Amino acid sequence: MKKILMYRWKAYNYKDIKYTFEKLGYEVKEVYQDLLNYDVDEVFAKKLKNIIKEEAFEFFFTVNYFPLISNVCQECGLLYVCWSCDNPLISLYHKSVFNDVNRIFLFDLTNVREFQGMGADHIYHLPLAVNTERLDYLFANTNDLENYKNRISFVGSLYEKNSYDKFEYKLPDYLRGYFEATMEAQRDLLGVNIIDRMLTPEILMELEQYFELEKSEDSLSDLNLIFSVTTLGFKIAEKQRRKILIELSKHHDVSLYTNSNTRDLLRINYKGSVDYWSEMPKVFRGSDINLNITIPNIKSGIPLRIYDVMGAGGFLISNFQAELPRFFENEKHLVWYYNEEDLYDKVKFYLAHDSLRKDIALAGYNLVKTECTYENRITNILETI
Repeated sequence: MKKILMYRWKAYNYKDIKYTFEKLGYEVKEVYQDLLNYDVDEVFAKKLKNIIKEEAFEFFFTVNYFPLISNVCQECGLLYVCWSCDNPLISLYHKSVFNDVNRIFLFDLTNVREFQGMGADHIYHLPLAVNTERLDYLFANTNDLENYKNRISFVGSLYEKNSYDKFEYKLPDYLRGYFEATMEAQRDLLGVNIIDRMLTPEILMELEQYFELEKSEDSLSDLNLIFSVTTLGFKIAEKQRRKILIELSKHHDVSLYTNSNTRDLLRINYKGSVDYWSEMPKVFRGSDINLNITIPNIKSGIPLRIYDVMGAGGFLISNFQAELPRFFENEKHLVWYYNEEDLYDKVKFYLAHDSLRKDIALAGYNLVKTECTYENRITNILETI
């Protein structure tokens, strides 16, 4: 039997990927260790080298990219395969991305083109997936769906614990005003990312005086990347999500499933957090409208949440993402909106048309069930490598 080595960590889709490899005839050996540093950990590296020397593996697989693992595989001559579920991966901006053992699959095409332009070989585009078999089994063996009925629901973080709030007090008035204006503009531009263009060389030179850039010796990341992703990106997501939820709750019954602070969201039904595996699909199935509000860090790709909702048979309204028309039809498989006013109009319309919502949800489910399976995606990976 063919054998692969997998690093197990907290990625939501890890179990589905492992199950699919086994379904396709692979024996999966798992290795696990908390990593405080994705770049250097001599003890873990030695452990991996010993495992690779003792057994024969076809390749090493991880969800997301780990420079340490790539370098170990390069040293041992073992193929390293990874598939991203987050974007952008700060860990990818590292000298190890040029290792010739790498086979890197990214769900955001913009990111793929970026790394290809940098000269990195073996970078491929691969959208994310959903395991409808698992979800169908869950629904066939549950009797509490009534507990998860909602008119409109949103499941996700409000990112109120973002680093910008802790950092902005250090900034002079000019820079603070500039970033506030940038975030306000980006908040209203759903599916388009303008942050990189706003972080001009002049602004970055000023920012260097106040923002401490921490990175490893082999990191290729710069101030633009780190600040736009880890600081502005999360703050903009907070602004977008809070504004949309507040506006919708003025006219509609809105439920929020999160572990974020919701004290200022007075009209919203706070439902607490839900387990990804056992509860979240029931929310998607039981809600008349499910919202997806993609974090700006995902530039063109389709986030996992869209597949999660559609795979559960839920009706979805999402912000527009550039790759959506490559795989889905608007108002046939799901509904996407181009700005906040468009969202509010579509929410009002679809709440009044039950049969149309159900038809779209069913068409979306049928499409992802056949076209967006983990078996299809993993087979694509295997054929490519």
